[in-house]
Amino acid sequence: MDLRRRILEGKGEFLLFAVTPPRRAASPERAQEIAEVTLERLRPLGLDGLVLYDIDDESDRTSQERPFPFLPTMDPADYLSRHLSACDVPAVVYRVVGKYPEAELRSWLRAQDTDRVLSVFVGASSRGKQVATSLAQARQLRATVRPELALGGVAIPERHTRRGDEHLRLLAKQATGCSFFVTQVVYDVNAAKDLVSDYRYECDARGVAPVPIVFTFSVVGSTKTLEFLSWLGVDVPRWIQNELRHAADPLVASHEQAFATALDLIAYCRRLGVPFGLNVESVSIRRAEIEQSVSLAAQLGRELHRS
Repeated sequence: MDLRRRILEGKGEFLLFAVTPPRRAASPERAQEIAEVTLERLRPLGLDGLVLYDIDDESDRTSQERPFPFLPTMDPADYLSRHLSACDVPAVVYRVVGKYPEAELRSWLRAQDTDRVLSVFVGASSRGKQVATSLAQARQLRATVRPELALGGVAIPERHTRRGDEHLRLLAKQATGCSFFVTQVVYDVNAAKDLVSDYRYECDARGVAPVPIVFTFSVVGSTKTLEFLSWLGVDVPRWIQNELRHAADPLVASHEQAFATALDLIAYCRRLGVPFGLNVESVSIRRAEIEQSVSLAAQLGRELHRS
C-alpha cells in the first residue's frame, strides 16, 4: 500500500511505528547499529510507514520538574538519510519547526523525495518560547517550496476536553495544507471519541471531507514513565493509573489497555466514516518495553483492513 497516496485520497486503516533517533552524542557507528537493529525488529510487522520523532526540551511548557532528563537526539532527517537507507517503507519525519531557521527548512524541503517522505510540523511548546521559524511560516514555506510534500499536523484530544475547539483547529490546519493528523498518546478514549465526533460533524456542516486521524498508542513499564506522560500533557484517567500502578506487570497491563482502546476507536471511526491510522510509539531504551511495543503493533496490525 502506498501510504502517501492513501492519505491524499482520504483513506485510512494503515499502521505506523514511531521511534526517536539515537542520542546526539552517539557515534556514527553506534547510530548505524541502532538503525539496523530497529529495522530488523520492525520488518516482520509489515508496516505502512516509520515515524521519526523530533525531540524538543519542552521544559518551558510547565513549571513541574521533568521526570527524565532531556537528552538531545540526532536530527530525524539526518538519521533517516544517513542511517536508514535500508528502510523499505515511507518515513514520516517530524519537524519541530521553531528549532530550524527558515533557510534550513527551505533546503530540507527542496531535498525531499516526496514519494518516500512525509512530514508532521510541530509548533512551539509554549507561547513565550523564542523560535527561529513559526508554525505558520513553516506551513507557508512548504506550500511555496514543496507543496507535494504530504503534511501532517498534531491532534490533542486532551486539549479538546479542556477547550472544546480542537476539531476547529484541525479544520484550520487542514485548510492550510494538512492532509492527516497524528495524536498524542491516547489513554482517554472518551476524549478521543469526542474529538472524532465533533470533527466528523463539523466536516459535514462545512461540506469538507475528513482526512485520516492517526491514533498513537504506547506501553508503560514503570510509574516514572506514567509520570512522564502526565508531564507531557497526556491525560491518563485515574482508573487506568490505578490499574497500572497495582498491576503485577505494568507492561502487560498497559498493552491490554492500549489494545482495548484501539479496538474501541477502530469500531467508532468505521461507524462514523472517519479515515484513521494507528501508530505505536517506542521511545524507551529498555528492551522489554521495546519488545512489548512491537508485540502491540503486530496485534493491532491484524485488526486493520489494509488491502
